[in-house]
Amino acid sequence: MLIYSLRRLVNLVPTLLIVSFLVFAMVRLIPGDPVSAIAGPDSSPELMDQIRESLGLNEPLLSQYGVYLRGLVAGDLGTSIRSRQPVSSEIGRRLPATLELAGAAMLLSLVVGVTLGVLAALRPGGVVDGVARFVSLFGVSSPTFWTGLLFVLAFAYYWRLFPVSGRGGLEHLVLPAVTVSLTSVAFISRLTRASLLEVLSQDYVRTARAKGTASSIVVVKHALRNALMSPITVAGLEFGRLLSGVIVIEIIFSWPGTGRLLINAIQFRDFPVIQGLVLVFALIFALVNLVVDLVYAALDPRIVMR
Repeated sequence: MLIYSLRRLVNLVPTLLIVSFLVFAMVRLIPGDPVSAIAGPDSSPELMDQIRESLGLNEPLLSQYGVYLRGLVAGDLGTSIRSRQPVSSEIGRRLPATLELAGAAMLLSLVVGVTLGVLAALRPGGVVDGVARFVSLFGVSSPTFWTGLLFVLAFAYYWRLFPVSGRGGLEHLVLPAVTVSLTSVAFISRLTRASLLEVLSQDYVRTARAKGTASSIVVVKHALRNALMSPITVAGLEFGRLLSGVIVIEIIFSWPGTGRLLINAIQFRDFPVIQGLVLVFALIFALVNLVVDLVYAALDPRIVMR
């Protein structure tokens, strides 16, 4: 497993290089020019040319990418055009808050989604199954930003159960985490329900029940471990979706993460910050999927990691 992990980490290098080039090229297709944002729309062409030259934006695209790539190899993500601060420090100040929110949402998605799916599979057509269906339908069909605004209106403005914005204690984390995780809860619960129903119909489960094994032991020891394969498999993909959803939710709940940083960078055409954030998100997404693969192998010893 160690060799497999090292091989995956080595293979991550060309992936990040491809991502870096694609992002580097695509951000320059965004309408607008950071020089205009710095100098102002009424500045003289001479001043704008001076600023463009100082930022290296007058060089050919491949030359600019070469300079950027040399910095990446040295661990330098560049300097923010807007704040003139290192991109790594700009991201480092805000990334912990984003990871806290995304991690809480992922944990909530797995715990609530798996629990709902298991209870729904044990009593198909029952009350819990109906609740799980409603949660799934609501989570899949409701846009995240609309759900967030609805939760703010209901739980923060009218009932005043949770703070409306900011980052502090657990009470500040509840509303944004629930909002982000709702779609994942819906997906994981339906997937768990379908997987567990399929496993419960297998011969070895019927044999265990025929031997008089307690129902709880049959579900937990024999069925649930195999049924969890599908939810665990998609957990990495769901974490990537949660990262993208967190950006919107951070704006709604004034959460001091990377969401506001990314929005400001796009508005100001701050190319280094956009490139740095995408690279960091790509790295986190790849590492989370590696962890998911290792957990998958731990649950099923028959899987050979190559």
